[in-house]
Amino acid sequence: MKAVVITKAGGPEVLEIKELARKELGREQVRIAVKAAGVNRSDILTRENPDAYGGDAEVATIPGLEVAGVITEIGSKVTVYTVGDHICALVPGGGYSTELCIDARVCLPVPKGLDFVEAASLPEVLFTVWFNIFQQAHIKKGEGLLIHGGTSGIGVMGLQVAQALGIYTFTTVGSQEKLDFIKENSFGKVINYKKNDFEKEFKAEKIDVILDMVGGDYTQKNLNLLAKNGRLQYINGMKSLSPTINLWTVMSKQIKLSGSLLKPQSNEVKAKIASELLENVWPLIEKQRIKPIVYKTFRLQNAGEAHQLMDSSAHIGKIVLTIED
Repeated sequence: MKAVVITKAGGPEVLEIKELARKELGREQVRIAVKAAGVNRSDILTRENPDAYGGDAEVATIPGLEVAGVITEIGSKVTVYTVGDHICALVPGGGYSTELCIDARVCLPVPKGLDFVEAASLPEVLFTVWFNIFQQAHIKKGEGLLIHGGTSGIGVMGLQVAQALGIYTFTTVGSQEKLDFIKENSFGKVINYKKNDFEKEFKAEKIDVILDMVGGDYTQKNLNLLAKNGRLQYINGMKSLSPTINLWTVMSKQIKLSGSLLKPQSNEVKAKIASELLENVWPLIEKQRIKPIVYKTFRLQNAGEAHQLMDSSAHIGKIVLTIED
């Protein structure tokens, strides 16, 4: 098998494609021929600090959290899938490769009407959105949701899922092009945070849940903006992981402040997410009420270029690697 390997901590130039030995298939796993792999911000963090996730060599040296492909072999305990099935999956790492052994419980069928590139753009963002907004923050129909970074992979998918399930949506973006994109697709009320203060602009709105990956001085602004019994959910702190906040705001409004890392979650947790996505979101995708938005694709050997684009934050939607036979 071939895979893109992180040769050392550093920039996109440290990614190299290498020939590696095939993995042994576990009893609860399926082996897939990978056709496409999504690129995510977490891959950048892994590239910059390969040791951040402990002793798992595959996670540390081969990036990639989501894939789509064809099952070529099944483990002895797998009963849900058969050889030849088209699936997509959330993986703990190792996605930038030509084949992969994956726990069958974190796999999902490729939705009807989607190709492998579109399917590979789904798992990481949908698992993240469902885990944080629905399972952790317990958002309900009729509530208001603010997602910062509305044109990120998580943003464009989270806003669509929320709207399809009867939730009012708000978002922030950093350019006129991105603002126009949100408006053209009717993904929710949007402001350009480089020109307007989101706290002031959304002050009159009822916002019950905020999904944030910025941190820093956004934190207190988020708390100020949330309605009583609001929930502030963190998945990153790109601006700062050490904000200063006023605890009176949290106490007086009975706000719940939480956060999560999806990658280290157990397969049992991820299996529950997969089951709920299959029941609640997959039908919406197949009815085209939710659509994957892929900004650009790169061949596997050009993963460094894909990381350069991710680093620039110029993209709208997902970046995906394609793997040829």
